[in-house]
Amino acid sequence: MTLTAWLTIVGICALGALSPGPSLAVVLKHTLAGGRRKGMAAAITHGLGVGLYALICISGLAVVIVTSETLFAILQWSGAAYLAWMGVKGLMSRANPNQNLPEIEAHTAARDGFMIVFLNPKIAVFFIALFSQVVGTDTTVLGKLVYASTAMLIDGLWYVIVAWLFSNPRWLATLQARAVWLDRIFGVVLIGLASKLALDMA
Repeated sequence: MTLTAWLTIVGICALGALSPGPSLAVVLKHTLAGGRRKGMAAAITHGLGVGLYALICISGLAVVIVTSETLFAILQWSGAAYLAWMGVKGLMSRANPNQNLPEIEAHTAARDGFMIVFLNPKIAVFFIALFSQVVGTDTTVLGKLVYASTAMLIDGLWYVIVAWLFSNPRWLATLQARAVWLDRIFGVVLIGLASKLALDMA
């Protein structure tokens, strides 16, 4: 493992984490609906999911996912269905006298944070393309673990920052006062993302 290779991992993983998509929508949804604790639960498990995929790719198991069209398609369609399911739940949110969303359990936020990664086989493709540039036959086990841990920490840290910023007490109350409508907006976004995935796969 060289410093140049590690910096390559840092740069590309940072760009990947910063790219807006379903993951950002899910973390924001749980942050605005459940506050900092729930948002960070989703952020941390999302990072763990990314780390798991990175380890799978480095160990070579991700090649099975990429080379098996059936397995890849199953994961893709499952991911689109999961996004759509969360979107429908958002659209079905109902206003209550306090205009707050029903209490969300931390384990639910954690589950959604992990599943949005686990059901996205494109992450495996991303890591195979990335690691193929820096991992060689001379890369030690420790070096591979450092690469995977780097990807996990960058992703998890970015979404923890997102959850922390958007749960700032100064304006979280204002956002939560419109929680039902925000949840419906996120529902539309998630269904739109699911539809885009479905169209890309069709």
